[in-house]
Amino acid sequence: MISSRILTSFYGKTSYFQNVSRCCAENYSTHNFKELKKFYKQCFISKTDDGYEVNLDKHKLKTPFGKLFKVPTEALALAVATEWNAQQSVVKRHTMSLTALCNTAIDNPTGRTKDVVIAGILELLDTDTICYRLEEPPELVELQKDKWNPWLKWFHERYGVSLEVTTGIAVPTVPPNSKEILRQHLNSYNDWALVGYQQAVEAIKSFILATATIDRALGVENAVELARLETDYQTSLWGDVEWHHGIDRLDLNTRLASAVLFVHANSSDFVTTFSRMSASRPI
Repeated sequence: MISSRILTSFYGKTSYFQNVSRCCAENYSTHNFKELKKFYKQCFISKTDDGYEVNLDKHKLKTPFGKLFKVPTEALALAVATEWNAQQSVVKRHTMSLTALCNTAIDNPTGRTKDVVIAGILELLDTDTICYRLEEPPELVELQKDKWNPWLKWFHERYGVSLEVTTGIAVPTVPPNSKEILRQHLNSYNDWALVGYQQAVEAIKSFILATATIDRALGVENAVELARLETDYQTSLWGDVEWHHGIDRLDLNTRLASAVLFVHANSSDFVTTFSRMSASRPI
């Protein structure tokens, strides 16, 4: 998990990224990862000519494909090292969201190019959660309008694109020029950041809400709440399934929070801020 001390040194005690960090820390993921007995005493990072390596004692960390675990920024390397140093007697890999995202970026198991990744993210826009509306019950219809319409408006004003909503099985129409604008927006991110961007969109099934969260217009927990609007409405009527709904909510918080942090940890603004702040306030 990401140390709150690291994030405080970047943005201050009440920073946006501390809230992201807290969501990462509340990881109750149901994913099935085999636990591993802890075999190292300390994890630390080392700078190389083209990035930062993560080391477990004297051993260099490797990816599942056996590649050297090397990340492009010091901020990301420290965050990953914090995840490994937070482990106790057993390495619980399901609590190491940033490490998993790094592995995906390094190994690129499906061999996708940047253009393919961008196309895949844009395809998810066609099935965006907040573009699909119900026609009944009336209370839920009004709730969707009240909660979702402001973010459709924000998206339109922020990016100059128009999206329609649908109440049937038809896919909402996305004008070609709107997709091209969003394609250019995604192209402004590097390959590493796009790995996080895709996870953010897939986690909450909404390109719009994920983008608002990455843009810092919307908080992680609020984004998850909006994405779960229909589910939460139903549970308010019929009650929670014991454990399931709470765990699912926390899992979504973790996946979205780590994805957003991953995007920013690979951005030039985040790296510049970290480099300046870390010089005066060592972690």
